[in-house]
Amino acid sequence: MYKLPHFTTENQDDILDFMHKNSFVTLIGFDGEFPVATQVPVKTVIEGDKIKLIGHVMTKTNHCKAFEQNPNVLAVFSGAHAYISASVYENPAVASTWNYKTVQAKGTIRLMSPAETYQVIKDLTNHYENPETSPAAFNKMDESYIQKHLKAITGFEILVSHLDNVFKMSQNHSAKNQEAIIENLERSDDVMAQAVAKEMKK
Repeated sequence: MYKLPHFTTENQDDILDFMHKNSFVTLIGFDGEFPVATQVPVKTVIEGDKIKLIGHVMTKTNHCKAFEQNPNVLAVFSGAHAYISASVYENPAVASTWNYKTVQAKGTIRLMSPAETYQVIKDLTNHYENPETSPAAFNKMDESYIQKHLKAITGFEILVSHLDNVFKMSQNHSAKNQEAIIENLERSDDVMAQAVAKEMKK
């Protein structure tokens, strides 16, 4: 990671808040020859001083097989990002850059039993679909349909051993430069750029 002191935070609450808000991660493993990756939603769970990531993957895939062979994995959480043009700086004759936020969580993955996987799918569905009002709620599905599709899915739990972060939002620039960057991003039609402007204001 591109880690410099002014682009990182030691505030655990800020890091966990970012992980909760950006739960669609890139999950990376190693099959013994190449890295393998997949994009999946995860739930960040805090149990005492332990941090766990809960989710599921398709069973008959290269990444699931890699997780069986090697439990060491990396989950990359990504937020809004945007090109930052040096043209708005007080001194524009310097390199432009990119602002972004990311968290990397390293840990060991445990693949779950069918019963545990069932609960993971239920919890995930109920998180996004109101169990009482949504026609797509978990309890509205036929049990035979659930069991049929459950055979193709494996739940997982990652025990996080190390967290790294980069929250690069032009902290190394003057207040005047930061104001100019924000104004420039806010004028953009790019929703990512506008989101970065909001992050910088915080």
